[in-house]
Amino acid sequence: MSQHVFTPLKIVRQRTINAVKGLSDHVLDTIPEGFNNNVRWNLGHVYLVQENFAFRLAGEPGEIPEAFNEFFAKGTKPADWDSKPPTLETLIEMLENQSKRIEETFKDRLDERVKKPFTTESGLNLNTIGELLTFSLYHEGIHFNAINLLKRFAEK
Repeated sequence: MSQHVFTPLKIVRQRTINAVKGLSDHVLDTIPEGFNNNVRWNLGHVYLVQENFAFRLAGEPGEIPEAFNEFFAKGTKPADWDSKPPTLETLIEMLENQSKRIEETFKDRLDERVKKPFTTESGLNLNTIGELLTFSLYHEGIHFNAINLLKRFAEK
């Protein structure tokens, strides 16, 4: 069963990383007209949400750097940043390590009920670590698409 969760997590994460390797700061930080965020924000947001889904909701300590909530939480945007965000190299390293930590921590715990279920107003109710990790694929996919869209605008 764990291969049905961890293999897709690795593949999706590698695709996200491959989509941004070697991008210039210009492409990372461009916010096209009509958008609130940029590629860098999407990368940090993917990391932050995955930390919360995988670790915090399971009652495990996460690895969230001090300013990450101010930079990358839902509703934040680069226009409000007061300090310098992480470099692309730092974000890539964190994203790579996160995948490994998730598998090491949860390889035999996918059916374990989380301390605090994740629910939404639309009726989504995620109660196990496996459910949270599976849903995180959808979340990362949304941001993978946003990253590719933002890259196209920035490279014009």
